[in-house]
Amino acid sequence: MKIYTRSGDKGKTSLLGGKRVFKSHLRIQAYGTIDELNSFIGLVRDLEQDQKRKKLLLQIQERLFSIGSSLAVLSDKSQQYQEDLIEDDVSDLEKAIDKMDATLPAMKHFILPGGHTRISYCHIARTVCRRAERLVVELGSTENVSDLVVRYLNRLSDYLFVLARKTALELGADELPWRPRK
Repeated sequence: MKIYTRSGDKGKTSLLGGKRVFKSHLRIQAYGTIDELNSFIGLVRDLEQDQKRKKLLLQIQERLFSIGSSLAVLSDKSQQYQEDLIEDDVSDLEKAIDKMDATLPAMKHFILPGGHTRISYCHIARTVCRRAERLVVELGSTENVSDLVVRYLNRLSDYLFVLARKTALELGADELPWRPRK
């Protein structure tokens, strides 16, 4: 398989099923942002994590790859390319969030991202996830997109936020509260 084909040199790419669209098409932006998120999740996974967390992050990457593939298909052909996503995937994220959250101090303020590189990468992944969610919601306003995909992305951003907080606790890093200027 050749890496370059030159077929995209004029600003178009092919969706699964063969239709060519501009690379600026909302569908391309949505699955491209899912791909970007997947790369950041890989970076978070590569950082020091316990094995159980690494396993969940790998599972998340697999689900994101599947979601990206399903978004690369026009709505009229989407039945042929269903994402490999089930309700339990959302539940798994919720369980992981609840388990980490039970060990964290109560949040009384918004938290400024940062404190350590590992924490910052979690926050970057979270913000990319939110952008992916917004793009998928926008795509879903005009085309068929699974509600489960939107819920999964929403819960994933929550997971990444709590993972950043849990990482801060494990590293002994201070969480800096944001306080508005008076």
